[in-house]
Amino acid sequence: MFSLHVDTARTWRGGQNQALLTVLGLRAQGHRTALVAHPDGELRRRAREGPDLIPIAASGDMDFRAAWKLSRVLRMMRPTVVHAHDAHAVSMVALARSLARLEPPPAFVVSRRVDFHLRRNAFSRWKYGQVDRFLCVSDAIRSMLVADGIAETRTSTVHDGVDLEHVAAAPRLDVHGELWLPAGAPLVGNVAALVPHKGHRYLISAAAIVIRAVPDARFVIVGEGELEPKLRHQIRELHLERHVLLAGFRPDALSLQKGFDLFALSSVTEGMGSVLLDAMAIGQATVATRAGGIPEVVVDGHTGVLVPVRDANALAAAIVMLLKDPARRAQLGAAAKERVRDEFSVERMVQRTLDAYGQLAGTPRATGSGRHVAAD
Repeated sequence: MFSLHVDTARTWRGGQNQALLTVLGLRAQGHRTALVAHPDGELRRRAREGPDLIPIAASGDMDFRAAWKLSRVLRMMRPTVVHAHDAHAVSMVALARSLARLEPPPAFVVSRRVDFHLRRNAFSRWKYGQVDRFLCVSDAIRSMLVADGIAETRTSTVHDGVDLEHVAAAPRLDVHGELWLPAGAPLVGNVAALVPHKGHRYLISAAAIVIRAVPDARFVIVGEGELEPKLRHQIRELHLERHVLLAGFRPDALSLQKGFDLFALSSVTEGMGSVLLDAMAIGQATVATRAGGIPEVVVDGHTGVLVPVRDANALAAAIVMLLKDPARRAQLGAAAKERVRDEFSVERMVQRTLDAYGQLAGTPRATGSGRHVAAD
């Protein structure tokens, strides 16, 4: 099995991490893989250099120059499967397959990571009509795709995986010393891009409530994004400058995360929330919303606490409860570590990906005539 993986993002988020884990995991099992990544992206920087690392930059959905470059790669390498890992990659692969005109064409697989409803326009109908299999990171996403018109037989659930050895090997940072926080202050951490669907404004509102009950608590938000100016304004408006720190993008985010007392994810929508897997692998208790596929990861009352979306009061109450109960946090963290080992290892994710590839062997390739439409 020879799979070519395509991810166009310059940034490093959960999807890029999963793309790299997939590529390396398949190689570890003896399967040939190649990776197409943005030449200036974090994924390319972290991937292993070599002939199977191909830099191509895509500027959007209709970048014919990038698609032409990829079509030449397809004709030269002739992969069995082409696996698109992000939204622009789907467009680039769809265009490249048409330009390459290979017979038979490689199977077209798409990782679906977002719980957004499908767009209804001609280009989306065309590009997603070519997809042979959607690998959904949660059952919630799979149900949404089916409801939006994609045949269930063309979907599989492949939950994200976590590299347990990598997590264990990451050094633990002294977050208090690294970020100049008061010694002994309880730390609530969050690692997520500063974008609307991550719901940071609700986490910051919750922080204002939490510090009334736990005055020395500190919130550390790791990530960058378009909402940073608005979130900084909210922090000032709530007089939380001493209590909420926007730490920006950190390549050592995992090491920082190991120093948190509690992990909080405030998403409004979420495909799965793979950062939760890191927290669980560390043995951290989590407070998270019930958005999207999160309840498939966090078992409420067993590995963490789930609260309604957009509810800062409920988020704050759960955080206060766990900050005041170290024994309960430890109990939830231990159960989380056991669950992630049994259900969400990278080996399990890779095997399910291989199973999906195998199901496509010998089946007719999609022709683009499906009635489903899709989105980014």
